[in-house]
Amino acid sequence: MLGGGGLAAVNVYATASEGSTEGPTRNAQALASGAATIDCPDVGSQLTAVPDGARTEVDNELSVLDKQIAEAYQRLQSSEKAIEQDSNFADSSIMNPLKEKRAATIERILIAIDRVGDRPEGLEAFAPCVLRASGNNEDAQGGEQDGEQGEESQAPGDQSQAPGEQSQAPGGGDQGGAQPGNGGQAGNGPVAADFVDIKSVQPNVQNPQGGDNASTGSFATSCGVNANGVFNSDNVIVAPGVTNGAHHFHDYVGNQDNDAFASDEDLAGADTTCENKGDKSSYFWPVLRLQNGADEKDANSPGGAIEGNAGEIITPKQVTMKFVGSPSGDVAEMPKLLRIITGDAKAFVNGPANANASWSCTGLEDRQLKDKYPLCPQGSDVVRTFKFQSCWDGRNIDSANHRTHVAFADAAGNCAGGFKAIPQLVQRIVYDVDAPSIQDGGKTTPLFAVDSFPENLHKPITDHGDFINVFEEDLMKEMVECINGGRNCGAGAGGGGGGEEPGDEPDPEPTATETPDAPDDGDNGGDNGGNGGDDDGADNGGNNGGDDGADNGGNGGGDDETPDPATSAPQATEPAGGNGGNDNGDDGADNGNDNGDKPTTEPKSDPSPSAAETDAAAGGSGDDVDTAVPGPEPTDANDASAAGESGSLAETGTQLWPAAAGGVLVILGFVLLRRIRAGAE
Repeated sequence: MLGGGGLAAVNVYATASEGSTEGPTRNAQALASGAATIDCPDVGSQLTAVPDGARTEVDNELSVLDKQIAEAYQRLQSSEKAIEQDSNFADSSIMNPLKEKRAATIERILIAIDRVGDRPEGLEAFAPCVLRASGNNEDAQGGEQDGEQGEESQAPGDQSQAPGEQSQAPGGGDQGGAQPGNGGQAGNGPVAADFVDIKSVQPNVQNPQGGDNASTGSFATSCGVNANGVFNSDNVIVAPGVTNGAHHFHDYVGNQDNDAFASDEDLAGADTTCENKGDKSSYFWPVLRLQNGADEKDANSPGGAIEGNAGEIITPKQVTMKFVGSPSGDVAEMPKLLRIITGDAKAFVNGPANANASWSCTGLEDRQLKDKYPLCPQGSDVVRTFKFQSCWDGRNIDSANHRTHVAFADAAGNCAGGFKAIPQLVQRIVYDVDAPSIQDGGKTTPLFAVDSFPENLHKPITDHGDFINVFEEDLMKEMVECINGGRNCGAGAGGGGGGEEPGDEPDPEPTATETPDAPDDGDNGGDNGGNGGDDDGADNGGNNGGDDGADNGGNGGGDDETPDPATSAPQATEPAGGNGGNDNGDDGADNGNDNGDKPTTEPKSDPSPSAAETDAAAGGSGDDVDTAVPGPEPTDANDASAAGESGSLAETGTQLWPAAAGGVLVILGFVLLRRIRAGAE
C-alpha cells in the first residue's frame, strides 16, 4: 500500500537525521529563527490505498501529523537563543520528541488499517524528520533574480513531464535577502529572493497540438471573487472533520457550505455564489496576503497569524473559471462530488514532483513562473493560474492520497492507464497588487505571499487549488455536449467585458492549431495607455471594453468571441457613465464617452433652458456651469446614493432645472429694480 519510491525516501531521511556529520543540524547559526525549517516525509502521499472502514481514522491521524510538525516548527522559531547556546538543543528538545510523536501516530494509522485490511509495510520508517536550511537567513544575498529559474520553469499544460519538474529544488539557489520580521512574519518568509522580474523571464508556455478529433469547446462558470469574505483554515478533502486541517486560510467561491464538517448532503443542498445556480461546486485556494503587519480577524486564530499567516488578505480583482476539452478526443462527464487537488501545499519540503504553481502578470502570461513570485510592471496585475488534472480513473471520486484517482494527460493530450478524459478546469485569479520593494525587503512596498503550512515558509511553489464537483447532472451534461460540440457556453459566453486586465505588452496571437487547453490568459490586447487589453481588443486608455471593441478612451478591450466570465458577485455592476469611456459594449468603438449598451429607459426630455443658457442670459459666460449627463438608472445602492434617492442623474436634473431657472429670473428682477431706482435718484 506504499507508493512507489517510498522506501527509498526513508533511507534518505534516516541518513540525514542519524548519520550525517554535515548540514544544518551541526550548525547552530544555521538553525537560528528564519534560517531553518523542518522537513518530514509526507506519510499521506505514500498511502495509495486505504480501506473505506479505516479512512476516517486515517485522515484524522494524518492531520495529527501535520499539527505535530506545525508545533515543532513554532518551537524552532522561538528557540533561537537556546540553539545558539547549545547546538544539540534542536535535536534533543525538538526533533527527537517530534520523531517519537510521529512514530506513535503512524502506529495508530497502521492499527486502523490492519483492523479492516492488510497492514502496510515500511511505514514506520517515515517517523524521523530533519532540519534543513530554509535560505531565509539575513546574510544570504537577496535582491532581484536574473530570471533563469523562470525560463526553465515548465509551462502549464506541458504534460510531457511531471508538473514543476524543471523547477529549482526547494531551498536551493540564491535564497534570502529580507530582514526577519517583515510584515509580521517573524522570519517565516517570504524573502526578496522569492521574487523575480517577470520581464526578465523568456516566454515559456507550450500548448499541446490538437488533432482532428479534439474537443474544442469550452464552458465558463462565474462565481465571484469571494467579496463576501468566506474563509476558513479547514480542508474537507484532505482533513474531513478536522478543524484547522490546512493550517492556512482559503478563499471560497461557489459552494457556501464548505468547512471541515460539510457532508456530501450539505454540499448538494448549499447556496452558491455562481451565476448559474446549477453549479454548486466548491472552488477554493490559499488566500494571498500583503506582508504589511495588518491584523486580520484571524490574527489570533489557528491557521492565521499564530501559525505565520499574517497580514492583509487581498480580495481578488477577477476570477475566471473555464472547463475546456481534450486535444485527443471527446470528454466524459465528471462524476458528482469528484474531488481534485492540483499542486502541492508542501512542495517546498516535499520537492516539486506534484507542484503545479503558475505565477505571471497580465499582458505577459506567455511567461509562467513555478517557484518564484512575479514582479509585475506598473499597470500590470499578478495572476495565479491553475490547470487541473483532466484524466479520471472512471471509478472513484477520491483516493487515499487524493491524487491517484485523477491524472494529467500526456504531451499529446492522451490519458494513460485506462483513464478517461474529463473537462479540464482552468482557473485564473487576478490581483491588483503593487510590485514590492525588493531592495529594502518590502519595507516601502510590502511583499505578498500565499498562505501555507508554517514549515513551508510561504514559498510560491506551494500554491495549489481545490475543486469539488457539485454541478447538477443536467448542467454537467450540457457542459460536455458543449465542449464536445466545439461551442463556447456558460456564464459570459454571449458577450460582455472581460474585466479590467492591465497588460504591459500583448501576448502572442493564438495559432490555428492552438486548442482550448491553452492557458486562458485573457490578455491578447494591446495596451496604449489604459489598464490592459483583453483578448484581441485594442486598448487605448479606457475601462472595460466589450467584445471586439476598439477602446480609445476607456480601460480595457474585451474578449473576442469567448470572453472570460464576469468576476464580481452577480449583483455588482459597473456604474453608468464616468471616467470618459467606461463599459464599451459589443462591437462598439469607444472614443471617450460611455458607449455601452443603451439604457432600457430613455432620459426624460426637458423643454426648459439649460443652466448654461440661463447663466448666459443673466450676463454670465455660461462656460462654468456643470450640466448633468443623462445616463441609465443606477444598478445598486451605491449608484443610487450617488445619483440621489429619486433616481438617475438625468431625472434629478429634469426636476431641478426649472426651479434653478426660476431662481435666476427672480434674481434678475431684483437687479433691474435696483438699477431703475438708482437712475431715478
